Order: sequence, then C-alpha cells, then structure tokens
Amino acid sequence: MGGLEYLLTVMVTLFVIMDPPGIVPIYLALTGTMDRRERNRAALQATLLSLGVISLFALLGQQIINYLHIDLEALQGAGGLLLLLVSLQLLTGKADEPSDAATSNIALVPLGTPLLAGPGAIVAVILFVQQAPSSMDYMWIAIAIVVIHLAIYLVMRFSGFLVKVLRRGGIEVLTRIAGVLLAAIAVQLIADAVMGYVLLFESSAGAIAWGSL
Repeated sequence: MGGLEYLLTVMVTLFVIMDPPGIVPIYLALTGTMDRRERNRAALQATLLSLGVISLFALLGQQIINYLHIDLEALQGAGGLLLLLVSLQLLTGKADEPSDAATSNIALVPLGTPLLAGPGAIVAVILFVQQAPSSMDYMWIAIAIVVIHLAIYLVMRFSGFLVKVLRRGGIEVLTRIAGVLLAAIAVQLIADAVMGYVLLFESSAGAIAWGSL
C-alpha cells in the first residue's frame, strides 16, 4: 500500500467514525443558547481536546491500556454510560440553559470526548499505528489526524448560522432530537462492549474446553 493510499485509508476511516457532519446537531443542541463567541470557543476547545486525546493514544495507546489493564470493551462501555447521562440531560431539558462557566465543560465533555475522541476513533488509531507497514506511514497517520480535526473544527465553526435560522424554538426541538441520537449512540456503545465481553468469554471457554481434550 502506497503512502497516499494509506493516508486516504486512515482519513476515510476516521471521517466515518468521528462523523463531522453528524456532530452538528449535537453541537448546536449543546451550544445553541450561547452567543457566537462562546460557541466558537467551545468548537475550538472540543477540537483541540479531541486532537490531544487521539494523538496521545496514537503515541502511547497500547502502553496505556496494557499498564492500566483496561480492555477496549471497557472504554466502549464507559463512553456509552457517559453519553447516556448527557442524552438524559438533553431529553429532560436540563442542558437548555448552559452558563458561561459551563462552556468549557460542554466543550470538553461530551463534545471533545467521548463524541469526537471516542472509543471507536481511539481503537482505530491504535490499530493503524500497530499495523503501519513502515515508519514513514506514521507521518501519514499524523497528517490524517490533523486534517480530520481541521475538518471537524470548520464544520462546527461555520454551523452557527443555523442557530439564526432555527431560533429558540428550533433549537429546543433540535435538542430533543440530539438527545435521542445520543441515547442511541450510547446504547450501541454499551451493547458493543457487552458483545465484546461475550465473545471474549466464549473464546476463553472454547480454548479451555479444547485444552481439556
């Protein structure tokens, strides 16, 4: 696989997993009552946090997981539970009045992580680093990570005009829809984590049964 082909593979994979267009309704739901400056700051903070988390796991992901004895399924389950809590806040209206003090919190959790830098993106980056055919491919992975995060920032940065179109009533409807979407994502993450452990248990049980023969 050539360098540009590997770059394209990493970029497409991260784009599908992180889904920049799909983050727009959730971003607007969480920041819709903020002014333009606060929304832009939240977009920048979320993007930088995601970039930092993804870069950290690209460099030290496998070592961190091994040192803490964390299964990838545990990351998925934890991310799902966190998103489920946020989705309940959106559905019950508790996230409709974010204060200035909460701007950073919203940008960091759940926007920066686990929505952007979530279990799927983290696992994908770790696997790409492990499977890189040569040291030069590490550079392509780094470029792909930066390009995807630039796209994410631009999508959130210039989605603010939708707030003017939707106005207060539209934002409230969008918030409820985003809550449902977040709840679905959370349940899927938790289900994937449970299924991962089930498959791991079945694999272990099969190995023990085979060894006893």
